[in-house]
Amino acid sequence: MAKKATKKAKPSPERRSACPIACALDVLGDKWTLLVVRDLMSGKRTYGELADSPESIPTNLLADRLKRLVAAGLADKRAYQDNPPRYEYTLTKRGRELYPVLDAVKEFGLREFPGSEARIDFSKQANKK
Repeated sequence: MAKKATKKAKPSPERRSACPIACALDVLGDKWTLLVVRDLMSGKRTYGELADSPESIPTNLLADRLKRLVAAGLADKRAYQDNPPRYEYTLTKRGRELYPVLDAVKEFGLREFPGSEARIDFSKQANKK
């Protein structure tokens, strides 16, 4: 009996390859996205709180990164005021799965870049819902 040929996974049109690292980097791999995720992990929820990050993310980039995080299912957007419209953002379960990733990046930064400071303990945050 002949074996069925298995199809190789093809990247979706918005992905550069089927490599899982490349797929993750398509969503997370720019200068700002993980910093926005970090701030959501630290409890910031509103656009104003997120814009007040010490790294001074440009507002057009913050708006874009929040849209991308929501579209990727990593964050939720909920209206808390109608006029003018105001929204709050929270990480989804999928977004909270990034806690160990950010914790590893934080530990690398603390070890390799003297003078860097941790502002959040991701290992404790990972246990919160």
